Amino acid sequence: MQIKDRMQGGTENPAGEKRDMIREITLGQYYPADSVLHKLDPRVKLAGTMVFIISLFAFHSVEAYIGATLFLAGVIVISRVPLSFMLRGLKSIFFLMMFTVVFNLFLIKGTPVVSFWIFTITKEGIETAVAMAIRLIYLVIGSSVMTLTTTPNDLTDGLEKALRPLKKIRVPVHEIAMIMSIALRFIPILLEETDKIMKAQMARGADFESGGLIQKAKGMIPLLVPLFISAFRRANDLAMAMEARGYHGDEGRTKMKPLVYQNRDRMAYFLLLGYLVIMFFLNRIGFFAGLW
Repeated sequence: MQIKDRMQGGTENPAGEKRDMIREITLGQYYPADSVLHKLDPRVKLAGTMVFIISLFAFHSVEAYIGATLFLAGVIVISRVPLSFMLRGLKSIFFLMMFTVVFNLFLIKGTPVVSFWIFTITKEGIETAVAMAIRLIYLVIGSSVMTLTTTPNDLTDGLEKALRPLKKIRVPVHEIAMIMSIALRFIPILLEETDKIMKAQMARGADFESGGLIQKAKGMIPLLVPLFISAFRRANDLAMAMEARGYHGDEGRTKMKPLVYQNRDRMAYFLLLGYLVIMFFLNRIGFFAGLW
């Protein structure tokens, strides 16, 4: 009877929901597609991501947020990556976003709107909470656009090229770029490994949901221990493989496909400059100043 109820969806499965949430994380994944954005130089995409993030925190008007929304929507359309695939990544930051919204909603002082018990919601708190939620959502989606349209190898090369001037002050640029690339590449692998370990432990009778906070923390031990062992094993295998192939950093190293700017990359830089100029003027218009 219980099996029948589960097949009909009558019984909830919190552990299954947790596994689904793990699968929803899209950070570090690459989505192959034939689009202009996929063909752009990774340095352009890195610069575009930084410009977009800076614009989110530098401009605060409603007009500026509308401009950022239109810009992000246009980039998503050009990338040919399904919007639903990008929105999946928002589930992983839902609790962080809610914590940020609640934190700003109740702790920012200003003109009272609603008061109950010891809590007071102010107009300034609502404005800040909405702004922070929009920034977090756009930040995750904007970063996902870059990682979904850029392979880890291209991202490493682009980051190394972009940070090359720091070599003059003895900053280990190549090592930093390699570490970030390996970290991004291992995120999907470790998430898949977590899902496999969770299924195996649940088949052995492990319980990740019942009990209080301390009991749940103890229940995560059968998941975390194998995961750390697997991560260290993979890191050791990767180090041995790189050493066996004669990897010694960037000294005397050549590239099969060196990064060279094309006309489309120069046009993309020009569009980014235009985006910044438009955002600056939108921020100064103040047409919706009375609403924000």
